[in-house]
Amino acid sequence: MALELNDRSVRISVRRLVEFLLRSGDLDNRITGAAKVDAMAEGSRIHRKIQKAQRAEYRAEVTLKQTFVRAGFDITVEGRADGIFPHDGHEIIDEIKGVYTDVLAMEAPVPVHLAQAKCYALFYAMDQDLAEVGVRMTYCNLDAEEEIRFFEESYSVPALAEWFEDILSQLLRWVEYLYEARMARNASIRPLEFPFPYRKGQRDLAVSVYRTAERERRLFIQAPTGIGKTMSVLYPSVKAVGEGLADRIFYLTAKTITRTAAEEALRTLREKGLSFSAVTLTAKEKMCILEKPDCNPMSCPRAKGHFDRVGEAVYDVITHEKEITRDVILTYAEKHQVCPFEFSLDITDFCDGIIGDYNYAFDPDVRLARFFADAPKEKYIFLIDEAHNLPARAREMYSASLTKEDILGAKRLFGKKKTRLTRDLDCLNRRMLELKRCCTEEFTAVDDIADLIGDADTLYSSMQKYADQHPEFEGRDVFMEFYFELRSFLNTWSLVDEHYRIYSEIDREGKFVVRLFCVNPVRNLGNCLEQASAVVFFSATLIPLPYYRELLSNQEEDYTVYVNSPFPQENRLLLLGNDVTSRYRRRGEDEYRKIAEYIRTVVRAKRGNYIVFCPSYFFMEQVADAFGDETDTEIVLQSRSMGERDREAFLQAFEEERTGSFAAFCVMGGIFSEGIDLTEERLIGTVIVGTGLPMVCTEQKVLQEYFDRDGKSGFAFAYQYPGMTKVLQAAGRVIRTMKDRGVIVLLDDRFTHYEYRAMFPREWNDAKIVHIRNIGEYLERFWRGWERKDKRNGKDGSEEPDGAGTAAEEIEYVPFEEPV
Repeated sequence: MALELNDRSVRISVRRLVEFLLRSGDLDNRITGAAKVDAMAEGSRIHRKIQKAQRAEYRAEVTLKQTFVRAGFDITVEGRADGIFPHDGHEIIDEIKGVYTDVLAMEAPVPVHLAQAKCYALFYAMDQDLAEVGVRMTYCNLDAEEEIRFFEESYSVPALAEWFEDILSQLLRWVEYLYEARMARNASIRPLEFPFPYRKGQRDLAVSVYRTAERERRLFIQAPTGIGKTMSVLYPSVKAVGEGLADRIFYLTAKTITRTAAEEALRTLREKGLSFSAVTLTAKEKMCILEKPDCNPMSCPRAKGHFDRVGEAVYDVITHEKEITRDVILTYAEKHQVCPFEFSLDITDFCDGIIGDYNYAFDPDVRLARFFADAPKEKYIFLIDEAHNLPARAREMYSASLTKEDILGAKRLFGKKKTRLTRDLDCLNRRMLELKRCCTEEFTAVDDIADLIGDADTLYSSMQKYADQHPEFEGRDVFMEFYFELRSFLNTWSLVDEHYRIYSEIDREGKFVVRLFCVNPVRNLGNCLEQASAVVFFSATLIPLPYYRELLSNQEEDYTVYVNSPFPQENRLLLLGNDVTSRYRRRGEDEYRKIAEYIRTVVRAKRGNYIVFCPSYFFMEQVADAFGDETDTEIVLQSRSMGERDREAFLQAFEEERTGSFAAFCVMGGIFSEGIDLTEERLIGTVIVGTGLPMVCTEQKVLQEYFDRDGKSGFAFAYQYPGMTKVLQAAGRVIRTMKDRGVIVLLDDRFTHYEYRAMFPREWNDAKIVHIRNIGEYLERFWRGWERKDKRNGKDGSEEPDGAGTAAEEIEYVPFEEPV
């Protein structure tokens, strides 16, 4: 509802008030008018045009507000009337709406629009002590500006007052709920203590997060896997909310599994007495009751009358639940027969915390407009988990493509029909053909696409009108898929600046594509980050820091924290194989056999579970073939397409008891590279083959060229840094608790070079360089030392094992960037 609550004072805009309390009817994705790429800008322009065309006595943009005292609350409702003018002895309130529907076919104003105008009419009448006031609804078609439709009505002020009193009574129960919930929340936070004994460095980390919220700054946290980062950032953020330093927490993640960690942390705090509501947002496809989402009353029974029921559904869930997970949402959505996804979005208005994907805060097509469309009236804390994933995700969010073959696919739906729509499709297709003729290399930089954008915008308007006029037609799915592609392209064009590169190419499928590629997302992300009062980026792999600051928040005043690992180094053996490589030019049977021999030596040194990470599926399959059938080692390979059940079965294999070793072959950077917890005996070693460099492709080449021109190492920014992030994430699977012990083996001679050693975390200063002939000796000493210790003291990790720290070539320690 986006109301501002300060003690017993309430502020809410007229628009937000009526949109939440008075909405009704169906969910219907067949109505596309609201999705126009420039609807807001166009609507403002139309407002000004209509206002300037009025007579001299017409007053535009009149601010109106009234404060009502109800149940001990001062409720201020405010907004701006588009216009006020005298007519036949009466004052008329004018409400102007620019729309993309056929205004001449309208039989009555949209009820919510009319309600907005009636609020302004009442407020103006109260100010001027009027007995009667008029309302004029002015609708203008944004495509055909000469099409204007008026609806006029007069109201007695007592009737308006009675009508508005009913709205206030509806609002009051929400205000009372929020007030009581907030008082209970703050009272529960004051005595709340950290729920566990602090690990080394954890208290300092929590203090840093609190100070970041207090000083309204941004903080980068590099902290090792397993230290308890989730609780270390959530607890001080919750305390900051209780102290009035923030109003709401957004816990933003890249993957579903890390959302679970946030839910569990809040659950732990609630067990200690915390009263704090949080909702977890899940993608529409995973929430929908249909096989494929189709939000309209003809396809989905929940869509019909959704808005008539959703208000009660929201009130029901927020008054009975504090932990509002996906399953809770599905249960209440079933009870009230509403769309689970849209229901979850409405719940966010009444929760202290929102847990969800990055896109809810950053993606221009998906972000939560109710919080971010205007300048926030609340203070938000953004907690950005696994922040190393954000640069790549942001590039994806802020980039877009237009494909010539998709234009032709949309055109084929209409055969040989000659209409304005097909003419516009032809026009855009010819424009793309001109660009294709200029695309003589693997990709070609495009300097000027103004004409293409003009044709695309014209086509978009035609598609908009056609979709609104034809709710059902054969091929609508294909039509709408291209419609959204075109919308995204036009939306992205409005963001293009010096951080973008525009190019054309013929892709691997032979399709011609024009790409708006966001090389550096720092500005676009910055616009979103400015809407938070404090931001915390945290990950086990924010190395090197200058790389992430360049792409995420390049502000000199940002704080940085490096948390040393609390886990004893003797629990982990780190080995670098210097006589193998994953370089393309060296790949072949001999190299695959040598890598397989390394893996064989590792898994034979001690019976247990291991993960082998490879650069690609093909590479993984070749190494697995070279590994062969080991009688005492069971192997399993990650498949190219794994559903939820397949993933669960894959991880379940680590729970089984075996007489020999188990080796899971996976792809580096894939679904098993991060966010999985295989503690103690469930995983005792990982072998990482290669440096994780991304595949050479157009985007990586464009990235390299951009950063080279910017005076930085383009190869490092495009390849080495993202690659090392994958390596560090894969390595982080091994040591996750104080009781864990295991081996990490990096197989590529490049890891012994300075430019790679410079990217190692501090705790890797004990890395040992080995080769195929002596790696077995290091492994034997490491495991033999732990076997002797276990016999003496049990597995408490308190003593150094025999054989630890044996002489070997040591890696140079390269300091992390000091805090600013």
